[in-house]
Amino acid sequence: MLARLALAALLVSINWLTYVWAVTHGRTLDASLGYFLLPLFNVALGVLLLGERLTRGEWIGVMLAALGVGYLALVSPRLPWVALVLAASFGVYGLVKKQTELPAAEGMALETGLIALPALAVLGWLATRGQLAFGQAGAGTDALLISTGLMTTVPLVAFAVAARRLTLAALGMLQYISPTLQFLLGVFVLHEPVDAQRLAGFAAVWLGLLVFSAGAYRRHRTRLRHANAA
Repeated sequence: MLARLALAALLVSINWLTYVWAVTHGRTLDASLGYFLLPLFNVALGVLLLGERLTRGEWIGVMLAALGVGYLALVSPRLPWVALVLAASFGVYGLVKKQTELPAAEGMALETGLIALPALAVLGWLATRGQLAFGQAGAGTDALLISTGLMTTVPLVAFAVAARRLTLAALGMLQYISPTLQFLLGVFVLHEPVDAQRLAGFAAVWLGLLVFSAGAYRRHRTRLRHANAA
């Protein structure tokens, strides 16, 4: 279990660093594409490794989303390596968390403890080179940096709880909420350019999400009816 949580800590650290780099280098929409890829990656892991099964409606939703993501990758002006790293790192992280029996809060605390010393070493190295932001840009910036700990920890603990209770496919499709918000922030807050081609790709992904959600809801209702009948 310790080795598994160490792997989880490494994967989520790669994911965080890649995402922070993307946002601070004008690549928010690339990061958004990565998290659009993530649910499809999760569905593939669930079906291929965990034997999860999808209904016909859910398969149609997945295919629509896959076409949208494929189209987005095709029209991208550069190799979407940011998207690929984000999807692969957090997808495997979700698989590891699903197979970990430790409760969510305890697992998150252990992950953080395992990565704390290497992280402090990196921060110390940056400080010696004069490249450490914390303590150098004013109290307001320091407060914002500290607050990111809470804003990251709460969703990850909630994710760990959900990962043990939901199928990996359902968990993955719910994660389309995050990249949709990232897309909106990238366009309307950070003012990154988006053309009609990208917008068409995102529309296909959102349509796939709606179809998948409708199929999952029908399956849930069917299970409830059978349970009540029994």
